[in-house]
Amino acid sequence: MKKIIEKLKQKEIEISKNKGGFNLFALFLREDSPNKWDLLVAAPWIEKNKNNALKYIASIIQKTLNQEELLKISRIIIIDLNNKALSAIQRAVSVEHGTAEIANSSFFGLSIRHAYLITSKKHITNQST
Repeated sequence: MKKIIEKLKQKEIEISKNKGGFNLFALFLREDSPNKWDLLVAAPWIEKNKNNALKYIASIIQKTLNQEELLKISRIIIIDLNNKALSAIQRAVSVEHGTAEIANSSFFGLSIRHAYLITSKKHITNQST
C-alpha cells in the first residue's frame, strides 16, 4: 500500500497545483470491504462540475497506477463540502500533501478499518467569486 500512497500523494500535489487545493484526499478501507479501498475527495473546484472532476481524477489515477494497484481501488467518492463528517475529519486530522493514518474509526456513517489521509484541510474560499 505504501507504493500506492506515495504515487497518489504525488498526483494529489500535481492536481492541487493545476486545479486548486483539496479539502480531502484520502483512501478509506471500509470494515465490510474485501480489501478494496475508496478514494474520497472534496474540493471547491470539484463542486463546480462534479462529473468532469470525477472523470479528470479517474483518468489521472488510471494513468498513475498499474493494473494490480488499480484493482485495489473500489471507487472514487466525491464528498460534499458541507458534509458534517468532512468537518469532523478535518478537526481530527490536519494534513496537506502528507500521510496520516487512522485505524478502526467511524466517518461518514461507515466503520473504517484503515485510512490514509493525504490531505485533510479546511480551505477558506471567497464566496463572492
